[in-house]
Amino acid sequence: MTIVIFLASLIGGIIIGVPIAFSLLFSGIMLMLYLDVFNAQILSQNLFNGADSFSMMAIPFFVVAGDLMNRGGLTTKIVDAATAMVGHIRGGLGYVAIVAILLFASLVGSAVASTAALGAILIPMMVQSGYNRDRSTALIAGGNILSPIMPPSVPMIIFGVTAGVSVTDLFMGGIAPAVYITVMLCLVWAIVSRKDSAEPLPRKSFKEVVTALRKAIWAIFMPIGILLGLRSGMFTPTEAGVMAVVYSLVIGVFVYRELTFADIKESMIASAKASSAIMFLAAAAMVSAWLMTIGNIPRIVTDLLHPFIDSPVLLMLVIAGLVLLVGTAMDVVPTILILTPVLMPAVKTAGINPVYFGVVFIILCVMGLLTPPVGTVLNVAASTGKITMERIVRKIGPFLLAILIVVLGLILFPSLFMQPLEFFTK
Repeated sequence: MTIVIFLASLIGGIIIGVPIAFSLLFSGIMLMLYLDVFNAQILSQNLFNGADSFSMMAIPFFVVAGDLMNRGGLTTKIVDAATAMVGHIRGGLGYVAIVAILLFASLVGSAVASTAALGAILIPMMVQSGYNRDRSTALIAGGNILSPIMPPSVPMIIFGVTAGVSVTDLFMGGIAPAVYITVMLCLVWAIVSRKDSAEPLPRKSFKEVVTALRKAIWAIFMPIGILLGLRSGMFTPTEAGVMAVVYSLVIGVFVYRELTFADIKESMIASAKASSAIMFLAAAAMVSAWLMTIGNIPRIVTDLLHPFIDSPVLLMLVIAGLVLLVGTAMDVVPTILILTPVLMPAVKTAGINPVYFGVVFIILCVMGLLTPPVGTVLNVAASTGKITMERIVRKIGPFLLAILIVVLGLILFPSLFMQPLEFFTK
């Protein structure tokens, strides 16, 4: 009965248009009333505890850093560098998009922001060169799933705090899957782009390639510096976020000289709004998580999944199906906040590595950004590419399949994940 009350109040609130954070809070209050433990002091205390986390403080810093990087001209520098390297290959602008997305993902950490920033530059460029508009837009949408997977990643911070897993290990664990997805997207693009009549761009001279890379080196160096600092233990994820903000300001103002005081002001305001929404979601989710524990919902779910406990692979496949289903109707952050406390007991009972589970779980969550009816990234890409939602949905299939193949590979062959993780964390 507790599960029914929780789901009915949560889904009911979402259906009538109540913001998810308030729906989570409402479902928590309904559980409090049902369990006869309603106490305003406990409610407010759990709300406060949900946002009172040192690791969670990394979120606003990385959001600010990503926005400053975008406004400071790093986007165009990365696109220029990718164009110089692979623009001359057949289907070259598609590979430019994929390489640029991979590099930009390590700066922004947000699929929506990356889609909007790179889509505005790359989609018109691809259409003008003769590429199909719908297919180009779908590529930009599919590729930007890399943003929440390649560190630094806001979803990984949220999962790490919620599940009690090392955020640094999650960051390191995201590198190999991001590379796998990049390779698969390139293979899919090589197949689907044959239908386009676009001619490759002229090959850049060695001097032009070096010049483009030199201009982009400051953008490329930031994620490398963050990962080296985290791996060496020089700083925590939160301190890495602070370093990223300082670095973004210095590069944008004094090196590229494209970041103005007005840009900084707008960036701070926009980032404060985005971060506060995430933090309030986390606070509301803590209330629900505490009451789900009181109501034994995690134990009930563990009992339901008990037939699969002895087979970690089968359990992961069942969880994957559940997460993909939920992701079609819910955004990434709420999905992580709601499902993590419910699924982690079963994952621990099955002996599954929590870092491995966390990264696969996050990839499954972000796949929901590419599936209707919610499909936030699909909506942003369609708007940027000036096409309808129906047109992009018809072309997104091959790119979704590429990501799904990587997920299945990670589930069926965990060593594909564990061996790179050991390399990056040892």
